[in-house]
Amino acid sequence: MNVSFQKLFYAIATAFLLFAILIFAKPILIPLSTALLISFILLPLAKKFEKWKIGNTLAAFLSIFAVILIIGGVTYFFSTQIINVAQEFTHFKDKIIRAFADVSLFINNHVSFMENLEKGELFNRMKVLLNDSTGFLVSKTVSNTATFMAGLLATIVFTFLLLIYRDGLTKAFLAFSPEDNRERVLRMFKSVQQVGQKYLFGMIILTVVIGLANSIGLLILGIDNPFLFGFLGAALAIIPYIGTTMGAVIPVIYAFVSYDSIWTAVAVAILFWAVQVVSDNFLTPRIVGGSLKINALTAILSLFVGAAVWGLAGMILFLPFAAMLKVVCEEFEELKPIALIIGEKNKKVGDGSELFLVRWWGKIKHRFSG
Repeated sequence: MNVSFQKLFYAIATAFLLFAILIFAKPILIPLSTALLISFILLPLAKKFEKWKIGNTLAAFLSIFAVILIIGGVTYFFSTQIINVAQEFTHFKDKIIRAFADVSLFINNHVSFMENLEKGELFNRMKVLLNDSTGFLVSKTVSNTATFMAGLLATIVFTFLLLIYRDGLTKAFLAFSPEDNRERVLRMFKSVQQVGQKYLFGMIILTVVIGLANSIGLLILGIDNPFLFGFLGAALAIIPYIGTTMGAVIPVIYAFVSYDSIWTAVAVAILFWAVQVVSDNFLTPRIVGGSLKINALTAILSLFVGAAVWGLAGMILFLPFAAMLKVVCEEFEELKPIALIIGEKNKKVGDGSELFLVRWWGKIKHRFSG
């Protein structure tokens, strides 16, 4: 087997160049990529407006305005609960510091890493340290907020332009391919758009279902602001693997510092764990997994590569982009091995990779149906 070092060099150089472009052009590519996914989900709504004899410019504006109204309504619904949590922050801060001091003293009493350590002194030192870092956190928050607002405005503008010029952009990209191949390329574009659209629709449905389940469980447990923490955990679950843990930690800490019994925090942790188990084994494979059709290895790599390149935005965006890349690679003979690596066709049926609860549920249905 002969190895072409020239081709290998070009492949490595291309990969490095691609990563360099993704990193240095991040301020433009993140809003543009987000706008691309949003335009996929708004396209049916824009087409609906256009069927009502509304011009494409006004149809794009009305589609974006409808999304802004929905987001504004959701923000207004949660605003009261957000204000309540913000007002109790100072009280929470003291309780968290005190709890951390108790844990530190307990460890020190058994390990003895510092002599003559007293709770009052440790509490005061930690409070001073936290207060000193508050100014930095506030300035950092202001800076991040300004960056976020600029990116949000750019995303809205890009979405508007993509919806308006979608036909012209499609024709321009088709012009790069030979005339006898254009129908096939157009079919590929439609498949890419459908993957992005199904992914976003699936994530919205999944967020609503998980948020309601979390909120109802927190309401039964008697936790204050249940809908805020329930839907916050569901929204963070968009980030694969890591987001689910982040979404559970916040309400667990809130329950720990707000109630005298530690069992309340344990009950909240069990609730989020149970909802996540049901979601991972039953909801996600049927609502989102069917539209993506990529294996777990690709999903994890997308998560880490996205985090390294674009941070939090990359962790969210790179998963649907991986699914879109698979659709593109399937259309080219040279790239079909990459599509095989990304997809699920390389997984053996019945090799034990199927989730336990899915197998267990299938056995139960088989027994009762038999």
